[in-house]
Amino acid sequence: MAPTRRTLLKTAGVAAVAGKLLESSDAKAQGAQTAQGGSSLRGLTYCNLRSGLGVKLGDRILDVGRAAQQLRVAAPATTDEVIAGKNADGLRKVVQAAPKNATVAESEAQFGPCVMNPEKIIMLGFNYKKHVMEVKVPMPTAPVLFNKYNNSLSPHRGTVHLPTKVAKKFDYEVELQVIMGKTARDVSEEEALSYVFGYATGNDFSARDLQLRDGTQGSQFMIGKTPDGFMPIGPYLVGSEIVGDPQKLAIECRVNGERRQSSNTSDMIFSVAKIISYASSIFTLKPGDVFSTGTPEGVILGKPEPEQVWLKAGDKVACSVEKLGELTFQLA
Repeated sequence: MAPTRRTLLKTAGVAAVAGKLLESSDAKAQGAQTAQGGSSLRGLTYCNLRSGLGVKLGDRILDVGRAAQQLRVAAPATTDEVIAGKNADGLRKVVQAAPKNATVAESEAQFGPCVMNPEKIIMLGFNYKKHVMEVKVPMPTAPVLFNKYNNSLSPHRGTVHLPTKVAKKFDYEVELQVIMGKTARDVSEEEALSYVFGYATGNDFSARDLQLRDGTQGSQFMIGKTPDGFMPIGPYLVGSEIVGDPQKLAIECRVNGERRQSSNTSDMIFSVAKIISYASSIFTLKPGDVFSTGTPEGVILGKPEPEQVWLKAGDKVACSVEKLGELTFQLA
């Protein structure tokens, strides 16, 4: 049975509540819960607020910078700094104390992209079996890689401005995002997941007329997928210890409340471990690098041409990946 939006959000909420490093003496009074990951930084749920780094504690978000100022400790300012291990002890102290007056309600939070400055944003094409069948391309025998750039990053509850002077056929692609935590070169599939810091929900937003500009399927991936804002990601970067197996996650996309994509990462042709191992055999992966692991079936491009109603200004898109939360954005 396909997962419902309620199931996805409930699962995401349960996982997020696990985001606490160390049990504090007043944790029960504050409603915070301790991550089973102990003192590991991969046992937390992070975000980038407009004001700086945030850590999700139940239905509230700890403003790490504000808390650190109160406690007079140095703490990381962004998820990039967390991944780099900057001021990790300060982060532990801040989360342990979790002062109530340094938190904001999740519903009131202003988010940035959950990663800010990755060296590489590596995309996967044609990585779900049913998606390959719907767009009628040959089943790939190796991961199909292309790229986006940092200009395409955009946040939860953000607005994607459509480049209507150069394109008209806009499409959604919900995707599981994988964020690297360690430098990786020539790693095996068996050890690949140990290099992952965490996971996020994302959308490989696409302009299909640019992507197909010279008449062949996917020949212009870069220009079709790198306009400004075409990589909404977040709201959360969820530590790998919370997520567990990335090949058993429900994944869904809705447009104006209508479900368009509903699948599971078990339908991937190449697993997360395979993707990391394959890419690391070709080039070095760095902490903070992002893999966007492909989209399942249900995209507009996969429909018969008479049924292709492309996205337009005013549309609202919502994406969910199990344990990772809901990403929403609107078009203008």
